[in-house]
Amino acid sequence: MTAFVSHACLLALTIVPVLAQNRPRPALDYAFFKDRVQPILLDKRPGHARCVTCHQHGSPPLEPLAAGAAIWNEEQSRKNFAIWKMFAVPGQPEKSPLLLHPLAREAGGDRFHAGGKHWKSRSDPEWQTLAGWVRGQTMGANRAAAVRVLQTNAAGDNVHVIDPATNRVVGIIEDIEVPHGITIAPDGTRIYITDEALRTLDVVDAKTLKVFQRIPLSGRPNNVDVSRDGSKVYVGIRQAPGAVDVIDAKSFKNVKSVPVKGEIHNVYVTPDGKYAVAGSIAASAISVIDTSTDALAWTLTLDAGIRPMAFTRNKDGSTKEIIVQLSNFHGFVVVDFAARKEVRRITLPDVPGHEKETQGLQGSPSHGLAITPDGKMLWATSKYYDSVAAYSLPDYQLLKVIPVGLHPEWLTIPPDGRQLYVAIAGDDATAVVDIRKMELVKKIPVGAVPKRNASGTLLTASSN
Repeated sequence: MTAFVSHACLLALTIVPVLAQNRPRPALDYAFFKDRVQPILLDKRPGHARCVTCHQHGSPPLEPLAAGAAIWNEEQSRKNFAIWKMFAVPGQPEKSPLLLHPLAREAGGDRFHAGGKHWKSRSDPEWQTLAGWVRGQTMGANRAAAVRVLQTNAAGDNVHVIDPATNRVVGIIEDIEVPHGITIAPDGTRIYITDEALRTLDVVDAKTLKVFQRIPLSGRPNNVDVSRDGSKVYVGIRQAPGAVDVIDAKSFKNVKSVPVKGEIHNVYVTPDGKYAVAGSIAASAISVIDTSTDALAWTLTLDAGIRPMAFTRNKDGSTKEIIVQLSNFHGFVVVDFAARKEVRRITLPDVPGHEKETQGLQGSPSHGLAITPDGKMLWATSKYYDSVAAYSLPDYQLLKVIPVGLHPEWLTIPPDGRQLYVAIAGDDATAVVDIRKMELVKKIPVGAVPKRNASGTLLTASSN
């Protein structure tokens, strides 16, 4: 889309006549421009330069991308919107220079566009997206909520997206080598994934499943979580001396690195959103960060490395207990959050007639926890016996042990609480357990050595 005619010419030839007409025009939606139009300006088409490559230095201008950035920040996006909306005639795609310059002449496009003709017909998906924006389409009309399970593949370069309604893979997030932690923004528009290879936090658009931002971190990352209001992302740094990086979700900037005790393996935001809780294997320490100040509130040291954690709640929603899995312990411990001390230790049962798995445990015979949305049941993985164990809450009574496959890792339960999803690292699959029936119902093939997973609502499918 290079070398549009000058602003003055366009305003004289197109916009002024339009303003002379009295019929109402739809408003051009900023959110739609930011999330749907801007990616088109960044997209690489075979045989063509990207729009952004020329327009960073041409007319109409696009804001220069920051070093290492894959998309513009909020301030830049608003500047782009202010300029580029002048090349759209609200309600009339067929009169909008934005749509006519790169459109083939035989499809009704202009005679010449110095950036080439990108679309052969008006049925091209990109052209239709731009036309939707010009007609006044909004993000609310363009997106629909869908619950998804996200499965990272620890020895691969992708993430599988599973529809829990059908238990089928419905999408793949590509180009993230050694994805580690994963979480979903509360509004469902973004997915955050820690990228071990690049040492970045990769931000993925929930609709397109494309990485649109890579945020440099202070070191090699492990797990990640997002604040309850979606404004901040907390990333555990598994590199000495250890830290939790705080990412501003609006500006896509790493705004603070909180020093903690030891390299961080996992980090979680408590259900009430008041704390970010980080665990270190090397230091055997739990570090609790106050999310209102992003300062370390307190630290608790246990007798072994801190592995996955989960949280029970008091009736008022505040954190009651931290359930913690430890290095070289086949079970979990319970930490009283207010008292800041271990109060209980539970060993997972041995399984009669089943040979204990001892290879490739990486110091964690039990490495996955999940609590049902109603808070009444805890699930834990056993890599010793290729199974998951269910416990009742709050009394921690064993309910059942269910075989699921070789080397079960992380667990996630979608919001409806019907099914448990288990990353089966040794089988390159995600297992599905029916929670009510307490039985394995399916194994879904995914990528290489699946480990961390997450579930929640994404704004994905078009309603058009």
